[in-house]
Amino acid sequence: MRKPISFAVAITLATSLASASAADWHAPQDPFAVYGNTYYVGTGGISAVLITSPAGHVLIDGGPTGSSAQIAGHVRKLGFKVEDIRYILSGHEHVDHAGGIAELQKMSGAMVMGSPPSVGVLRTGQPDRRDPQYPNLAAMAPVANTRAVHDGEVVRLGPLAITAHFTPGHTAGATSWSWRSSEGGRTMNMVYADSVTAVAADGRSFSKNPLYPKARADVVRSIATVESLDCDVLVSAHPEASGLWEKKAKQAELGNAAFIDRDGCRKYAEKARATLATTLTAEAAAAPAK
Repeated sequence: MRKPISFAVAITLATSLASASAADWHAPQDPFAVYGNTYYVGTGGISAVLITSPAGHVLIDGGPTGSSAQIAGHVRKLGFKVEDIRYILSGHEHVDHAGGIAELQKMSGAMVMGSPPSVGVLRTGQPDRRDPQYPNLAAMAPVANTRAVHDGEVVRLGPLAITAHFTPGHTAGATSWSWRSSEGGRTMNMVYADSVTAVAADGRSFSKNPLYPKARADVVRSIATVESLDCDVLVSAHPEASGLWEKKAKQAELGNAAFIDRDGCRKYAEKARATLATTLTAEAAAAPAK
């Protein structure tokens, strides 16, 4: 008899890229500048990034359900208006990253953008049955005023140009984003890397999911996509996965240069490959003997 793979064990073995616990999702965290017009406005466990301009602002991800007030407060604390957020960009369609989007959309009136699979989930608020982590996924409030983007599309707002990079596998709709920010005469290539971890719910297989048979191939390709990006400053969907807090600790001494790590995306990709190898090994060991 096939023994279900323990999701808890897989998470424990899967390095620091594994998801933070629900208790950490809402951990308090003061907002701070990352580089130029890019700011961290997320919680202590889940990233949200604000990119500002005179023409309006762009928010990437909305945090977990119940975090919208904290994120909106962070935007205001930095001296910006929530009502000036014109676009909210989705990383992936899980409640820990997208659960707060509906409320933030109401506060701002922003258009919410993401990949077609991601937008499909956001519009209904219902989890995707194809998702490797289904049925261990919570529903969230449906999101109004959405638009699907295509892979490689550049979202423009005044001087801002933010490019969508589809990075499916963790979910069918996962998307990473890149843009450029400048300060002190130096321009950096900024990357918001979405989750590219290969994990599945207890009793489900990541690599042999009949509803999402391309999951393994997708995550392999997505890891390569993140690795190939022009990447000077990296913020990952789970901040600890890209060493954000270690870099933040050096900010008082180094200024925003503390976040510059031109090897960041490569290291992030290496961790994701290790997670994939762990998951595949566990699934192979759980397969019935021949």
